[in-house]
Amino acid sequence: MQKQNLLIHNSTILYDILFEIKHLVSFNIKEISNLEIEEQSFHALDLIISDDELKLENQIKIHSKPIQLPKLIDSINLSFLKNKINFQKDIKIGNYIINFNTRKLFKENKVLSLTEKEALIISFLNNAKNAASIKELQKNVWGYKSKLETHTVETHVYRLRKKILKTFDDNNFIKSLKLGYKI
Repeated sequence: MQKQNLLIHNSTILYDILFEIKHLVSFNIKEISNLEIEEQSFHALDLIISDDELKLENQIKIHSKPIQLPKLIDSINLSFLKNKINFQKDIKIGNYIINFNTRKLFKENKVLSLTEKEALIISFLNNAKNAASIKELQKNVWGYKSKLETHTVETHVYRLRKKILKTFDDNNFIKSLKLGYKI
């Protein structure tokens, strides 16, 4: 999974401090300009720290100064977790709704429970702009880095398609194309 971004606006000192300890945190640290704030050119999962009152949904507010670094990092991590949980609620994919927190796929009054890998496959395919190859799925869902001869991807996709067919009578949710799989 890609690291989340902490965007720092109008606080060079805070950026410098966090940049010094970047190897200790689980998020990326970037500076963001006024123009980027105005254009909102950031991802929905990014968090923003600013000395300005921006009134953004994903802004972390610093309530007291001097800043206590351990408390700030705890606050950042908690905010990232809350943001991620809220972002993963009830995402619409075609005629389906998927909740990545509960790993359930819904269509009308039917529900299908998914394994963690099945949810990751659906998420990756849904976010892919083009058909995803087996190699892309191996790398991004399973984390394989070398050229492995394995049928893990094909087996998981086959079983997932079979479950979807059985529950929803839909054989086209995950399409098998010449270049890979596509939702």
